[in-house]
Parts: sequence; structure tokens; C-alpha cells
Amino acid sequence: MDVSDGALNSLAVTLADGRGATGVVLGVIGVLLVAMLIGAFWLGKRRHDQELPPPRPDEQPVGPDHRSHVEQADVHGDDHFPADGRGLSPYELGESGNEPIRHEDDDKRD
Repeated sequence: MDVSDGALNSLAVTLADGRGATGVVLGVIGVLLVAMLIGAFWLGKRRHDQELPPPRPDEQPVGPDHRSHVEQADVHGDDHFPADGRGLSPYELGESGNEPIRHEDDDKRD
């Protein structure tokens, strides 16, 4: 005798069976994830609209009339490449360690 009354294909029977529950749960999780992403986008848009607008061109700071950058001579000494364009061998490089370069105007320590 058939007591299912045609309800074998209903959602309740599918969920009670256990085989279709995974698909329904994943579908609900997917809908919640999309809703969270839409909410995050909406919240970010609201925060962006509350920020101050970028400055207009007439509000930009003006540059100085004179040069503010001063070029200094090379403090690394006479390490130049040969005039004929060849590369230097390791024994021709000289003293190129990690010790700091001392200047004549530096304070002498006792």
C-alpha cells in the first residue's frame, strides 16, 4: 500500500533523505554570501560618499619659485670605470667594504 500520497519528490522527503540536504545548505550559504558582499559594497559606497571631495586645481599647493633640492658631490670617492669600457676584475675593485665613509669635516673622536 502506498502511503506517500505522491510526496516522494517533495522538498521534505528530499531533506529527510539526507542526499539533497547538502545542496540546499550550500544554496543557502551562497545566498547569504552574496547578500554579505552586496552589503559590504553598499557600506563602502556610503563611506566613500561621506569623505571630502578631492581638491580642485585652484586649491592645490603651489611649488616654490626657487630650487629646493641641492645636488651633492659623490661621497663614494674615485670609483670610476676605465675609459676603454672594459669591466673591472675583482682584484681591481679595491676596498669596497661596509665601513662608513669618513669626511674631513667630521668630528674626530678621542
